[in-house]
Amino acid sequence: MTRSTLAQRPAAVRSATGEPVWVRLLLTSLALLFLSLFLLLPLVVVFGEAFAKGWALYLASISDPAALHAIQLTVLAAAIAVPSNLVFGLAASWAIAKFQFRGRQLLLTLIDLPIAVSPVIVGLSLMLLFGAQGYLGPWLQQQDIQLMFAVPGIVLATIFITFPFIARELIPLMQEQGKEQEEAALTLGASGWQTFFRVTLPSVKWALLYGVILANARAMGEFGAVSVVSGKIREQTNTMPLHIEILYNEYQFAAAFAVSSLLALLALVTLVLKSLLEWQNRHEKNELSYSKSEYKLDLH
Repeated sequence: MTRSTLAQRPAAVRSATGEPVWVRLLLTSLALLFLSLFLLLPLVVVFGEAFAKGWALYLASISDPAALHAIQLTVLAAAIAVPSNLVFGLAASWAIAKFQFRGRQLLLTLIDLPIAVSPVIVGLSLMLLFGAQGYLGPWLQQQDIQLMFAVPGIVLATIFITFPFIARELIPLMQEQGKEQEEAALTLGASGWQTFFRVTLPSVKWALLYGVILANARAMGEFGAVSVVSGKIREQTNTMPLHIEILYNEYQFAAAFAVSSLLALLALVTLVLKSLLEWQNRHEKNELSYSKSEYKLDLH
């Protein structure tokens, strides 16, 4: 290979992996246009319509007894669903990432099921199972237990819809980390619980918090499954999305947008927290890499 050929290779690599300035500007402009039309503009419209008729009407809309009950029920469903999925996500992630067993791939598939299935189908399935005419409905009625068209049904639907979020954040990270640290801790005499709380949990804390934030946002914004199992009973089984739909269908647009602004604000808070967690995670990784580099330099 001649010297001239070697000199030409870096230029070829740069031209193959780089893009002209106009291509970068075009792609950036298209991305910003898409975000403006489908994300920023709807948010601006929601908040604009919510405050279009003044603060008095806005405060009256969100302090209405039906609205307050919907907010409380939404928070209650999320407060039960998210911790439940937190426990499930940690247990499932630990089992899948750290152990090999029969049915492991089946468990992974089942975790992804709520993402692949329509929420409406989930609600219909719960109705078929726990409804008055369902498989377990007559027995539940004999025991004076009402799940459908009541708060327990809403909680069940919310748990089902949101349980992949935490597990799916933890499983790839735990698989990447391996189990060498846990094995070292057990070799040094730590118990299983000590290993979990002092070794495994600190190493996945940011992914865990990230999954919790996403699961909470999904739980509060769930509509399809909850719509089927709730019965949409005003001041009894209406969550915030259902209350917004009822207000909109009754042509109470200002009130509907006022309650919608609370969910939109939740989405914005979720994005901010997500960005902060990602920044903190990158910061800790950079500090760890720097410490390792300094340690290697000291050894040399």
